[in-house]
Parts: sequence; C-alpha cells; structure tokens
Amino acid sequence: MRAAAHAQGASMPGEADEFPDIGDYAIIGNCRTAALVSRAGSIEWMCLPDFSGPSVFAAILDRGAGHFSIAPVSPAKVERAYVPGTNVLQTTFRTGGGTLRLTDCMALPAEHAELEPEHELLRRVECMEGEVEVEVSFTPRPRYGERRMGFRSLGKLGWQCTHGGFGAMLGSDIELARDPENARLVGRARLRRGDVRWMSFTYDESEASIVLPLGDEAAARLEGTADWWREFSARAHYDGPYRDIVVRSILVLKLLTSATTGAVLAAPTTSLPEVAGGPRNWDYRYCWIRDSALVLYSFLSLGYVDEAEAFLGWLLHATRLTWERFQVLYDLYGETRIDEKELAHLSGYRGAKPVRVGNAAHDQLQLDIYGELMETVSLFVKAGGELDSTECRMLEGIGRTVLDLWSKPDHGIWETRAVPRHHTFSKAMCWVTLDRLRSLAEKFPLRCDRAKLARLCDEIRAEIESRGFDEKLGSYVGYYGGAETDASLLLLARYGYSKPGEARMEGTYRYIERTLDRNGFIHRYPTAASGHYDGIQAAENAFAPCNFWAVEYLANSGHEEEAKERFERLCACANDVGLFAEEMASGNGSPVGNFPQAFTHVSLISAATALYKHKTA
Repeated sequence: MRAAAHAQGASMPGEADEFPDIGDYAIIGNCRTAALVSRAGSIEWMCLPDFSGPSVFAAILDRGAGHFSIAPVSPAKVERAYVPGTNVLQTTFRTGGGTLRLTDCMALPAEHAELEPEHELLRRVECMEGEVEVEVSFTPRPRYGERRMGFRSLGKLGWQCTHGGFGAMLGSDIELARDPENARLVGRARLRRGDVRWMSFTYDESEASIVLPLGDEAAARLEGTADWWREFSARAHYDGPYRDIVVRSILVLKLLTSATTGAVLAAPTTSLPEVAGGPRNWDYRYCWIRDSALVLYSFLSLGYVDEAEAFLGWLLHATRLTWERFQVLYDLYGETRIDEKELAHLSGYRGAKPVRVGNAAHDQLQLDIYGELMETVSLFVKAGGELDSTECRMLEGIGRTVLDLWSKPDHGIWETRAVPRHHTFSKAMCWVTLDRLRSLAEKFPLRCDRAKLARLCDEIRAEIESRGFDEKLGSYVGYYGGAETDASLLLLARYGYSKPGEARMEGTYRYIERTLDRNGFIHRYPTAASGHYDGIQAAENAFAPCNFWAVEYLANSGHEEEAKERFERLCACANDVGLFAEEMASGNGSPVGNFPQAFTHVSLISAATALYKHKTA
C-alpha cells in the first residue's frame, strides 16, 4: 500500500511523481460537477462550472496540472469507505504516531438555503488517535493546467483565488501561507486526538464569491449532504443479495446525473487510456444515446421514476435539435457541436497521449442509436408514461430516418474510426426501432403504416439471419462477411430480437465465450495485431459492460449458477469503494480507462436485477 506521505510530493508542480492506479481514486460530487480523490487524500480532477467545463485540478492527467491534498506528513496505511448509503468519502490514515480521518464531499445546498455558492468542496480532517502532523497543498491550475492562480488573503474570511472570471474562495482552519515559486498555498498543523480542522473551497461562475462559515456550520452542511444521499439510496427497490453493490451503482448514476438538465454523463473524466500509453484516450464527459435504454431501465427498475422522467425529458429535448437524424452523443445541455481537440501541454496519464477534449464520434453514423432511443421511450410508456403530440412527431421522424438508412453501412456501436461496415447489431437495432414504433402506434396517434413496418421488420430479420449469422460457426457475427464475433450481440436477447436460450443465441454466447473471453474477462471484439477491426493498432483490455451483459444473458437463459459465479467474480474487481471504470485489465480485472463509468454501473444493475428476478421467480 502506498504511503500517504507521497501525497504532498505527488502534487509539486513539475516534480516527477508516480501516477496512482485508476482504482486508487474515488469520486465525490453534487450532481453538477465531480471531483476524483486519490488514496493519498489528493483532489486530482475537478471541472468547473460543470462536468464538461475546463479543469481546475487535473493532476490525474499531468502531475503539475493542479491538485488539492490533505494528508499526514508521515507514511501511513490507508483505508477508505463511503459513509453507508452516501457519496461522502472517508479516508483513514494510520501512521506510527496516530490515526487521521479525512472526510470529503461536495456539499448539497439545504432545501431552503437563500445564499449558497454554486459549488462547495468540503473537507474535514480529524485526529482519531494519538498525534498526527498533517500537511495541506492547495494548487489550483485553471483551464486544464494552463494557468496559475494568485491568492489574496482576506484574514479570517480565508483566501480569494485571483484569476480572471474565477470566483473562488478557500476557507481553512489550518494556517496557510503562499508558496510563490509553485503558485500554491501550503500549511502544516499538528493534531491531537479529538482535534478537527475544516477546509472549504467554493466557486461561483461570474458571481460575487460567497464566504461560508466553518466549524459547526460546516458540520451541519456535511451532515445535511449525507442525509440527502441516505434518503436517495434508501428508495432503491432492490432487496436481493447484492444490495450493497447495486446501491453503490445507483449512487454513482445519480452523482453523474445533471441536476440542471437531467442528462446522465458517461463518465466525469477525459483521456484516461483504455490501454497503457494510449492512443485510445477519449473524452467521456458527454451523454450517449446508446446508454439511454439501460440508464432508464436502471432508474425505473429501482423505483427512481423522477430521475427516469428527467432523463427522458433531456433525451427528447436534445434529440429535437438534430431531428430527424440524431447525433451519437450530446453535451449536458443538448448542444451538438462537440469539436475534438488535443491538449498538447498535458503529459497524459502515465504518458498516454494525446489528451483530448471534445469527441469526434458525435458525427459518425451509428444506426443502433435509433433503436436504443425507441426502446427508452417504450420502457417509459410501459411504466405508465404518456407521449404528447410533439413527441409523437419525433418518433415518426425516427421511423422515417431508419427507413432511409437501415440498409447503409455504419461505424457500429464501438465508434470505430475505420471504414463503415454492415454491423449485425446495428441492423438488429433498426429492427428494434421499427418493432417498437409499431407497438407504440397501437397506443398513440402515430402517423405510420403499421403493415409496412411489419413487412420491413421481416425483411431486416431475413437479411440478418442470412448475412449476419454464420452457419459453420453457429453464431451471429460482428459484421456481414466477417468471421469475428462481437460482444454487443449479447444484447440481441435483451432487446427482444432473439429469445434467451434459443439455439442461435446460445451458439452466439458460446462463440463469444470461446473467442473473446481471456482470463475470465470478455472483450468487446477481436483486436488483431493489424488493428483491422477498429483501425487502431493497439491491444485492448476487457470492456466492463460486456461482462455484465454476459451475466444478464446467462441469468435470463436459465444458466443461473454460471451467471452468479461470473457476477460475483466481476464484483470482486470493483475498487475498494465499489467503483468500476469503462474497462477491466485483462490480467487482473483492475479498473482501466475513464472512471467511474456510468455504462458499467447501469449494466451491473441490469445484471443484478436479472439474477434476483430469476432467483425469486
């Protein structure tokens, strides 16, 4: 276990220091932005004013790009846990002289609060036993580490962070001093058993800074935040054997849900590499239509109807801007221009370059997204939702688009930057689009020819069964004319194209297991040395959601024991506080890539729900 004393060294600008493992981070947030906290007590990623804004702390991408650390001076053994049922993090440092506990959260405003900052990062440090000397290093670096921050002392009111348009304050019970050479604030304090110190970093976009009191008032804000999360998690309608990991997953999902718009973020980070050294480093601080059906299903299956309605509202608003054809992804506010660029001044996580902001995949043709959106609407209606006339016209437009495009090649579910192909899963999701549209037309005044839709569904199915299924292999294949399979095909049963346990579906699962399972972890597709599948010559780790899709398929097809064994093995790969990244290292399952990943956590919820459903049936 790494010594916590590394924390202050890790954050010295320009100093060569080891990057923590991805699994060494935990997340806190306020449903508007989020921060990643290392095991060493260092905030090393935080964007303002929202999830997809520029970072103010980015040491996770470059050790000199900003941090905020609080840790013992002496080496320590570290234990971490969230306060049960919350997104309030506690990190315990055990040194030779005593024990220190650091509690971190992003405060949630009280219901009737009249004057609160837009964001407050609240940190509490307490000596639990003995005596511990603690060190603070506060080094904000706005605009992805490009700028240095100045500081102006306001006496007992704390420190004002001075940078054009940056309305931030730091309040501290620990005496701090400027370190001009490194453009940071530093301080030390010796704490004895029972001693408590507070730090509060607040931010307001283009507004006057708000100074919040520390001490008892800060304790009330911390407890109010914990109560809010406890109330939220207690509403989860899941009483199965995996409640703890399911509740942690819904807490992650809520944390990544924008309180402003209802959008659900894929992940709060950018450019954490899918494989060591790059180059698969993407910006995931956006909302993918593809994730929508699983996100809505997760909310509804656990009883979070308000969150489901808010998300669907965002989804229909965002897609309305590009109707009748949709983008693959949108930003938190439904904006469509998400230009991709590289930040050459950042070294990248462990040297993985390029560091990217924005995402060029937004303008790819990915036909599956229409099926996922239509399935999302269908789930909402099954749960008792209603559609207005504008929404009905949108669905009609989706139908027209798929009628025009279904026979074309596309870039597929994995957003490969290679030549478009006729992907089997994309064709099946076109079938889902028209099948759900036909069903919705039975309940709502949709202007569409249901008989024509039925004929086209039959036509698409006939093509898939003849060109997307390989008789010799006994399996569906990733794309027409290819012999490689694709883990997305596990979802054919979930979306009702095939029934779990049917011969062709069983053959597909077993072929996926034979060809894509390495060391017990399923990869999304074959990656030959030539990189011919996705156009990038690099190895891949296991894509985490695929592994939970396998569990769901096994549970729904009558292989409950096999599903349970795989599920429990996967859950053991979460980090010490129950978080998953987008990928799992092929060797040991440790978190790899952007972190934490909403798509992984919603897939876990879906798998756990399937296991519990069949256990209680």
